[in-house]
Amino acid sequence: MTQLTGRFASVLAVLAILSAGWFLIMPHAGTTSAEPQQPPPPAKPPREQFAADRAGPAVAFDSARALRYLDELCKLGPRLSGSEAMKKQQDLIEKHFKALGATVEFQRFTGEQRNQKPVPMANIIITWHPDRTRRVMICSHYDTRPVADQEPERRLWHRPFASANDGTSGVAWMMELGHHIKDLQTTVGVDFVLFDGEEYVFDGHQDRYFFGSDHFAEEYQKHKPAHRYAGAVLLDLFAGKDPHFPVEQNSLFQAGALAQEIWKIAAELGVTAFVNRVGPQVQDDHLALNRAGIPAVDVIDFDYPHWHRLSDTPEQVSGASMEQVARVLTAWLQRAR
Repeated sequence: MTQLTGRFASVLAVLAILSAGWFLIMPHAGTTSAEPQQPPPPAKPPREQFAADRAGPAVAFDSARALRYLDELCKLGPRLSGSEAMKKQQDLIEKHFKALGATVEFQRFTGEQRNQKPVPMANIIITWHPDRTRRVMICSHYDTRPVADQEPERRLWHRPFASANDGTSGVAWMMELGHHIKDLQTTVGVDFVLFDGEEYVFDGHQDRYFFGSDHFAEEYQKHKPAHRYAGAVLLDLFAGKDPHFPVEQNSLFQAGALAQEIWKIAAELGVTAFVNRVGPQVQDDHLALNRAGIPAVDVIDFDYPHWHRLSDTPEQVSGASMEQVARVLTAWLQRAR
């Protein structure tokens, strides 16, 4: 995850809360009140439905196996865009998902950062049920950052670090879910999309961000494929211990109906990591998708203490957190239409 903006933007947060009151009144597991009130249901304005009111069977997400995948990926070392370790990761990912029966496509392009040589990059599109034209997407970046620029001591910035939660947990989570995806009772096609070049940043003040998601969105708009995405969920910094996912502001403003569906499902399931309030604003891969007409929300823990630090190691990742997110998103996948 890259640019956090508006962490303390209280004015924007107030505006977001005022414009999204349903997050404040929607029933949420774990929320109590001394005097519960039952206001009359507000009139529902027309909106696009992303999910039906039905639930499929629960998925036996194996968090221990997901953590083993994460450890295997981290042992490859830092996986910078264009590096040998990235190529090894790409081979591992392709082999894993093809063995599970998915179609794997590499969307190749070149990324060039100022003051750096051009490097080859590739988004990975993992497709289930390719015959279905109405589709949904779960996505994450899978590259790691060249510098640990949140380390207090600048001399430590260029030491290699694993980025276990930031850029690895999403891949490991998808690798585990891939064992279950064909058994889900879905009516839409499902794609896992891994973005390259999200972390290819050497100078946070002047370098470009989001190479992979920008390229994906441009190709989607340019070629206008027969398949269309009804919605997308971006996973970023989601697998730390005791995470909290308030509704990110750009997700709320640009894909509010989808955000409502996701957080409503979490409340129904009692998954309290999805917090019933509006959170900060973040610049992330979901912005390019929304610009391309794909409603996309960001599931992100803003308070992960090891963000861009050497301490972002496998020991900081929680299988229970990964399982919570799997409960919500597998329910969403089965309801999506």
